[in-house]
Amino acid sequence: MQILALNCGSSSVKYQLFDWSRMEVVAKGMVERVIIGDSFILHEVPGREAYRYESDCPDHQVAIALIIKTLTDPNHGVLSDINEISAVGHRVVHGGEKFTCSVMIDESVLDAVKEVQSLAPLHNPPNISGIEAAQAVLPTVPHIAIFDTAFHQTMPEHAYLYPVPYEWYEAHGVRRYGFHGTSHLYVSKRAAVILGKPSSDTNIITMHIGNGVSHCAIKNGISVDTTMGLTPLEGAMMGTRCGDIDPAIPAFMMQKENLSAKEIDGILNKKSGVLGITGRFTDRRDVIEHANAGDKRCQLSLDIEAYRLKKYIGAYMAIIGKLDAVVFTAGVGEMGWPIREKAIEGLEHLGIYLDKERNKGAMTRKRETLITTDDSPVKVYVIPTDEELVFTEDVAAILDGTYTDHMNFHYTFSRADFVKK
Repeated sequence: MQILALNCGSSSVKYQLFDWSRMEVVAKGMVERVIIGDSFILHEVPGREAYRYESDCPDHQVAIALIIKTLTDPNHGVLSDINEISAVGHRVVHGGEKFTCSVMIDESVLDAVKEVQSLAPLHNPPNISGIEAAQAVLPTVPHIAIFDTAFHQTMPEHAYLYPVPYEWYEAHGVRRYGFHGTSHLYVSKRAAVILGKPSSDTNIITMHIGNGVSHCAIKNGISVDTTMGLTPLEGAMMGTRCGDIDPAIPAFMMQKENLSAKEIDGILNKKSGVLGITGRFTDRRDVIEHANAGDKRCQLSLDIEAYRLKKYIGAYMAIIGKLDAVVFTAGVGEMGWPIREKAIEGLEHLGIYLDKERNKGAMTRKRETLITTDDSPVKVYVIPTDEELVFTEDVAAILDGTYTDHMNFHYTFSRADFVKK
């Protein structure tokens, strides 16, 4: 069974083809610059050189058709026929309150996703376009939605409600939803395996740090709080998003600089965070390099980011109680050892003893690594995330009729004998 996972952004489509019988990735890649021109596909197959091909993609349907054409190409593909694809899993960023687990997509599901697209205006519209485009290109196979928000639907009411007029929640769904759910799910279950404990008996703080950043407080294996809120703008400092700020700032700056609501929203989402402080960078590798060379604003950006990471570790320890582990994941979490060091150092009074050499050595996206001392009461791990594997397993289980939800479903990666290929 060949399962295709799709992640459609506003101007890109990421894909991965997984062979379920062999439990391995057979191809992956991305179509970039969809809609905006100069589109190209970058296609990777294990054991081969990466293949790049330029082809104009004015919309997502053309981009997905290009993916199918590449996967079935006699020279660069891995499939002899499009009919070898058994199902397609789609990442959907926002599912609102309606979806607590992955589901087969039908007209009612797609309508429900469209109803909440105002809650994620940068993400849900391209997700929807990708679903409709894939259904047009692959009309005879099942399509399944995997929601970023589903993992966090276990949060208690006192954690997800905001202290604003309750009518806003009733009429407009204003509440905390949380995102990066598949990533938090995967690394928390892997951490439980490493700890040698059942997932239902583990207390973990997961820290997904990439261009987007979110943290999750996981108590007894389920999400009880997370940093992103109604939208992905709240919480930690991110590549271009501000994270937590005084809510009066937008109105203040709109008056001072005569900005519209759309303009201030664009600034907070696309021109703030690391970019806002450094004035030129979002990639933390650039920030670290220039900070080491004496750039004060790059150093300031690192200090702010690490300080805010540290604050959330402390806050979530207060919520969870006895903590088993902290997990760093995603691009920066897996590769940015200086940021991890600054976030963890000085937390010995909380039972976290960093091993600086282990931390510096954890610079790979392929290995699960302990970066605290052996006698540290609270362990800290770097665990590479694998959201696509969550997609794939959800799809396969739904097709088999064995899927329940993330609390009761037994993923292969939650087993002690799991080996990532």
